[in-house]
Amino acid sequence: MHRLRRTVRQSRPDAIQENFNPSIVRIQGFQAVVPLQPYFGLLAEFTEPEDLVAAARTVHEQGYVRVEAYSPYPVEGLSESLGFTRSRLPLLVLIGAFLGGIGGYCLQYWVAAVEYPLNIGGRPLNSWPAFIPITFECTILVAALFAVLGMLALNGLPQPHHPLFNVPEFANYASTDRFFLVIRADDPQFHETRTRELLESLKPMAIYEVPWV
Repeated sequence: MHRLRRTVRQSRPDAIQENFNPSIVRIQGFQAVVPLQPYFGLLAEFTEPEDLVAAARTVHEQGYVRVEAYSPYPVEGLSESLGFTRSRLPLLVLIGAFLGGIGGYCLQYWVAAVEYPLNIGGRPLNSWPAFIPITFECTILVAALFAVLGMLALNGLPQPHHPLFNVPEFANYASTDRFFLVIRADDPQFHETRTRELLESLKPMAIYEVPWV
């Protein structure tokens, strides 16, 4: 199942909307944050990828930012419709490559020139041509690790359970032949009536309320 998520964090504490005010519940000395909104969001089901792309574009143009789209396979144009323009993953990979290359070279220099120097045929201790293969391998290794771990972190994974799986239609068809668009209830623009009317205007196959449990 291919997942795209559009999330924009609000920088102002007063940006939390009126129907998403977490409360502190204290039970026998313990406390937990419990969201007060009745459900996770509204989920629209589509049968064609073109309809999902058009719906995502319309929702994004209406100012919704906490929107997620799900499809059984990558759909061309879907990420752009949700407002994705750039990914932070290439920057993370570049940082990993620099750290791996510098770390690999410094490790070899420390071993050969500082910790255990050997005078072999009068060659310099900092013999950098000999360090190139290990430096290259460390660059690739750490960059690959940053790519995998960065991808997991940016996608909020691992996530053992998601409220969308409480909707039987999503659990049964999201990875086969249906396309879904969800507007989360904690979106600043979310309004139970107006958001539902917006989704209905997109002519989906069905609209579901996504319960938390």
